[in-house]
Amino acid sequence: MESHSFHPRLAELISKYPKSAGALFQTFNDVTLAQKWTDIQVLELSKCGRGAIKGLRPSLTAGEPPSTCVVVPCGLAESLSTSWIRGAFAALDDQLADAPETLFVAICSDDSSIVYYKITKGIMKPQV
Repeated sequence: MESHSFHPRLAELISKYPKSAGALFQTFNDVTLAQKWTDIQVLELSKCGRGAIKGLRPSLTAGEPPSTCVVVPCGLAESLSTSWIRGAFAALDDQLADAPETLFVAICSDDSSIVYYKITKGIMKPQV
């Protein structure tokens, strides 16, 4: 991991939160290289004991602008709770003037697969 070109951008949070280092590194590589996010920033969510990634996700539809997204990486073996998710939203509210109403939780496994779950604040009507 230390020899990878992205390591310097993540080094501070990797050393500060070693339990979530693998998930952060794996998710950062995925959103940067596979998902083609741009304008990527690494955020510290001290209330959750980990880092998060904010960036512009390319539009899936031609003509639409990219959307700002935040993803919080987690390991497959970690236990998540509603209070943990509320803590993630609270940490983002504290850090970002334009804090999102939704975030993605990236569940990372040891075989390098990642599943993204979209989480919203409160109850939201699904899109039809």
